[in-house]
Amino acid sequence: MRITVIGAGAMGSIYGGRLSQHNEVILVDTNEKVVDQICKNGLKIDENGTTDCYHPAALCDTSNEKPADLVILFVKALFSRSALENNRSLIGPDTRLMTLQNGAGHEDLLKEFVNEDRVIIGTTEDNGAVLDFGHVRRGGTGVTNVGMLTEDKDGFLGRLKETFDSCGFEVRIHENIQYLIWDKLFTNVSLSALTGILQVDMGYIAADEYTWKLCRQLIHETILTAAAAGLEFDEETVAEKVKKTSLNNPSGCTSIRADLRDGRRTEVDTISGAVVRAAKKYNVEVPGHEFVVNLVHAMEGRG
Repeated sequence: MRITVIGAGAMGSIYGGRLSQHNEVILVDTNEKVVDQICKNGLKIDENGTTDCYHPAALCDTSNEKPADLVILFVKALFSRSALENNRSLIGPDTRLMTLQNGAGHEDLLKEFVNEDRVIIGTTEDNGAVLDFGHVRRGGTGVTNVGMLTEDKDGFLGRLKETFDSCGFEVRIHENIQYLIWDKLFTNVSLSALTGILQVDMGYIAADEYTWKLCRQLIHETILTAAAAGLEFDEETVAEKVKKTSLNNPSGCTSIRADLRDGRRTEVDTISGAVVRAAKKYNVEVPGHEFVVNLVHAMEGRG
């Protein structure tokens, strides 16, 4: 399969590197140092106590490239539009666009570049970290959950699963992928958003009485919004899951907290903002999430 991965951060490198074992892979990034390192010395991935070197093609400019069978988007969500615009040559009439990015609602953007039946959305339980230019660590493996917005008439997801599984991933195909995306979203829109605003470790959210009340409000609003969208969740089960995540990661630092601390723009628009947009669509009141989105944006750039 001809695959392009846009974004050579930790996750993009893990997927791009391993998929290059049995596929024609191009790894795209705007950082010339990353691209040069991969071109000259390969892409190094530390995993299970060893360092393996992979050799995908790496480019900054794809204007002369032919369309791919599959384009996987692994940039921060706020850069998604520019990433797709700058790599339009890779997107042909038969190209599938796939996102495993955090948050929800990414499919709305992808549908601007391909037909709805060529959009693949999902979640990944893999995690990793960048160690150096062209060198990442795969910290843990998990399931790659994927699904489509329409019926998979061509059986593409089956071919995708076979391709990914042969390269060391575990793909599960879901008919209702939105349920899993929202299930993962609960933690981000409550715990992650609050750690960013308060600039505290993850453990603080469940440990502090007043912060936990705020967290529960955000969970409640998200439950109501999901229900309006036809996705039913048990609120107490969700709250207990978020609390365990907080207590089991007492010193954890979320990406929203790190971005605000370091003066970077955040992905709040595809996290808390995804709830706000869905709530407006279904006429649900979400004052907590509206406040969170506005406050996070007000804090950006002040690190």
